[in-house]
Formats: sequence, C-alpha cells, structure tokens
Amino acid sequence: MPLRPETLEDQRLYTSARLTEVACLDCLAKVGVKKNSEHHTSIQWSAGARRGCPELSRRAGGRESHAGCPRMIASIEAAVREGEIPIGAEDGY
Repeated sequence: MPLRPETLEDQRLYTSARLTEVACLDCLAKVGVKKNSEHHTSIQWSAGARRGCPELSRRAGGRESHAGCPRMIASIEAAVREGEIPIGAEDGY
C-alpha cells in the first residue's frame, strides 16, 4: 500500500480522476468511464456493478474475466455519441 502523498495522488489520478458515471441501458449497473482518446476507454467496475451485470455474473466462477459486457460497451458508446463523456486526456490522465 503506497504511503507517500505523491504516490497516493498518482494512484487516485490513474484510477478515478475524470471518471464519468455511465449506467448500462440494459441492467442499470453503473461504471466509471474515462476516454483519453477516441480509441482508448478505461472502465472502472465496482464490486456492485459486477454483481449487477448479468453478463459478468454469468461468467463469474473463479478467475477474473477481462472481456467486457457488450451491453455496457454499447451503453458507453451511446454516452460518447451523446456527448456525455469527454474525450481527451488532461495533464496525462
């Protein structure tokens, strides 16, 4: 666990700064999303969102899956089209 204030701030910037909350248009699970570019999307799933997503719940069973939920991806793409998620990194984040 990092203890230095600079390291804690870097960790916060990397994992949670500028996240926009997006709810799945299907199951309503909510994730934090950041788009540093048109092709780069970071998605932060909470434990509650993982439990609430039928797609991820169905796959749960030991090993963590890196494949996303296609319905959540479609929801994020819709939010981007509607201008709800800003695109572009700020200060490297």
